[in-house]
Amino acid sequence: MNDRPNPPLIEINNVVKYYMMGREKTTILHGVSLNVTHGDFLAIVGPSGSGKSTLMNIIGCLDVPSGGSYKLDGAEVVGQSDNKLTEFRNKKIGFIFQGYHLLPKLSALENCELPLIYRGMSGKERKARAAEALERVGLAHRMGHRPSELSGGQQQRVAIARALATNPSLLLADEPTGALDSKTGMEVLGMMEELNDAGQTIILITHDMEVAKRAKRIVMIRDGVLTELEGGNSREIVARPQDGDQKRLVEQT
Repeated sequence: MNDRPNPPLIEINNVVKYYMMGREKTTILHGVSLNVTHGDFLAIVGPSGSGKSTLMNIIGCLDVPSGGSYKLDGAEVVGQSDNKLTEFRNKKIGFIFQGYHLLPKLSALENCELPLIYRGMSGKERKARAAEALERVGLAHRMGHRPSELSGGQQQRVAIARALATNPSLLLADEPTGALDSKTGMEVLGMMEELNDAGQTIILITHDMEVAKRAKRIVMIRDGVLTELEGGNSREIVARPQDGDQKRLVEQT
């Protein structure tokens, strides 16, 4: 009998990201390490320029680290080909964006079918999966409507359904309430909580601490360094290269 625990869904170890501007190197992420377990709901919070978008792109296999290791569901991401990264995105990750990214000429159902086309799924199965996803977000009665016939909140629900239709290991949500009024935004966050309660792993990227508080865990990023909040205090879980691998306790300001 094997009693070994399942590995984390996401294992990021000492990830560095830098860009060369001529001869000058600009470092965005400084030795980031982060684990996300199956069924977790993590918020990554940070201001503009903090490195959160870079970290999100790496987690979403849209970009690759300059150094370090990133394992997604046990598979090493670093060093993989573009085709393999595309496969990771298509099979493992469901994306939710601030701007919805719905095609205006397609119905809600057809928008939800799009990522399934890339999997070579039959039309009958695509429609069934898309319809089920729309039912999960409370839009069974709006399947035939185009984005222009839906409210902002409904469009974001379609975007969530489109991500869910692929049955992803991870939902990666980038400022999902940024284009919504506060009431509608709270409704969308409530839906995400329900999905998480049902076992869906979610990473939420935001600049808004009030939004982040709806998650189970909060990690703050500033100047490419992560700090995880723990019961009123914050623990620096990533050290800059000159600090080595030692972790430090810091008081929350």
